[in-house]
Amino acid sequence: MKMYTLIGADGKPYQSEQKGTFGGNKAGRIYGGFDCPDANRAIAKGQYVQHRVFFADELTAILAGYRPCARCMKERYPLWKQATSQAPGDRKHALQIYRSLCGY
Repeated sequence: MKMYTLIGADGKPYQSEQKGTFGGNKAGRIYGGFDCPDANRAIAKGQYVQHRVFFADELTAILAGYRPCARCMKERYPLWKQATSQAPGDRKHALQIYRSLCGY
């Protein structure tokens, strides 16, 4: 059986029989969909691959401390911007606000 390495809410990798539903960039702490044109373009150029991570779902990505991609998560990114404006310089607090704005 094929196993997949996903990132948990604690930010640590674990093995799963299920594929993730969101991808992310560990270096930028950004998450998005597998259809993201920016991520796919970077991957095609051989960039970004060493920083690629995967999540079971969006909530896990948020709990792990990742923010939405501005390009492919257009409905979520404005909420992230709102959260960061309410907690300038405090990423942890901004993530809490963002989680609340998303209904999680």
